[in-house]
Amino acid sequence: MEVEGERQGNVEYVSEQLDLSEAGLEAFSDVFARFQLPSEESSQEKSADGVTKGEVIYSDDDMASDDDSESGEKKPLSKKKARKMNRLTVAELKQLVRKPEVVEWTDVTASDPRLLLHLKSYRNTVPIPIHWSAKRDYLQGKRGIEKPPFQLPAYIADTGIATMRDAVKEKEANMSLKQKTRERVQPKMGKVDVDYQKLHDAFFKFATKPPVTVFGEMYYEGKEFETSLKEKRPGDLSPELVEALSIPPLAPPPWLISMQRFGPPPSYPTLRIPGLNAPIPEGAQWGFHPGGWGKPPLDEYNRPLYGDVFGVLPKASEAGGGEPIDKNLWGELEPEEEESSDEEEEEEDEEEEEESEAAPADGMQTPSGLETPSGMTSVVSTVAGGLETPDFLELRKGRSTAETPEPSGPKSLYQVVPEKSTSVRGLMGSERGYDMAGVSGPAIPVLGDERGTKRKGGVDVSIDAAELEGLSTEDLRKKYDASARGSAGVPGGRGEDFSDMVAKEMAKKRQKMEREKERDKDGKRGKEFKF
Repeated sequence: MEVEGERQGNVEYVSEQLDLSEAGLEAFSDVFARFQLPSEESSQEKSADGVTKGEVIYSDDDMASDDDSESGEKKPLSKKKARKMNRLTVAELKQLVRKPEVVEWTDVTASDPRLLLHLKSYRNTVPIPIHWSAKRDYLQGKRGIEKPPFQLPAYIADTGIATMRDAVKEKEANMSLKQKTRERVQPKMGKVDVDYQKLHDAFFKFATKPPVTVFGEMYYEGKEFETSLKEKRPGDLSPELVEALSIPPLAPPPWLISMQRFGPPPSYPTLRIPGLNAPIPEGAQWGFHPGGWGKPPLDEYNRPLYGDVFGVLPKASEAGGGEPIDKNLWGELEPEEEESSDEEEEEEDEEEEEESEAAPADGMQTPSGLETPSGMTSVVSTVAGGLETPDFLELRKGRSTAETPEPSGPKSLYQVVPEKSTSVRGLMGSERGYDMAGVSGPAIPVLGDERGTKRKGGVDVSIDAAELEGLSTEDLRKKYDASARGSAGVPGGRGEDFSDMVAKEMAKKRQKMEREKERDKDGKRGKEFKF
């Protein structure tokens, strides 16, 4: 063993000498010479200048700095070099923050990198545009890109209005100048006639919102050419990708066999992949034939390795492995409790009853409101003993209690008046009338009847106060009848019939029309004489 150790310690590396005489190696002779160890003879050889080959030449400044360092005199570092030495690297800064994805290479030069990254990773923070440090102007790279023409949205183009307009424009292009002039003077309407139901469905049923930027999202050059990853989900294959990979229906993706062999992707531990940790779709078959889903990954006891690949295991909620999910709606207003208001009313009633019971019963109780308690007068009076409260108080205006007739029987809410047929008279006449003679009870005032006075218990006749002396009720009645007969000739008076008023108005209109006709005839005659 010692001999072997000595042999191992004395191992020397002997470089292999290449034969550069071959035609293929002569072109690379300079390259191979750099990888060869210098021999003792070559190291001692010197050039004509007296400088040994391979020796590094230092300048005077470097030699001076080496001498200073050897002498032990160290120059103080400048502030710029000190800041650069104390600066964190990008890798170290990413390890110190919570969201390393927001770290940029320029963040290490900030005066307080941690505070800057805390503000950048804060919620609803608007980022700084990425072209802040660009030397060229904003959007300078889009100068040579041609802007595409405007296109109608898909839900409007489906109505066919674009093709109709193109047909109308093509027809107008083939028109002559005379036809264009006639069309300008007398345009035809309804050229683009689209079904109203199609337009309604396009705007209210199939309309989609245009893509808009979210809060804090900044536009930068070339953003419209990037693929939006917000709508993409791992494991979901778009129809374009399925067509590009030529995957037939009910066939797995081509990478499923490799996943069954090496395991699921570690970046997506919770991703459900059919054929690996989830059951395959209905109608698909296991196997390695074209369209087959390979072999399910099982262990030596035929148990699935990565998940429920056969779809037989119960879910976590059914097996009791986790708490059941509460799917009740939250945020709804609870109905107002009516019981609480009822309870408060009952408590108030109980308190009032207790207060009434606690009042002293020493003759000071208020009776039913018909008698004033003894010793208390409601009106200051000079009459000895006070004034007695009457048994009944009439608070309504109008007739006094003495004039109110006593009801002979029970009061009724209404009374049916019998109808009778009448002859139509005048413009506002009617075929039906009402027989007021059969109405029982007090007389009902009727329009045009002398008994239907506006004032109750009086006569609406203006008489001088001096004439009232010595007049009886019969004399007043006679004067009232005389005044009623005298107002018969006045329009709207009590003695005038409505049919007479209508006849007068019709006669006035007839006379007016005759005057207008005569005026028109006179005007026509004057025109004839002028010609």
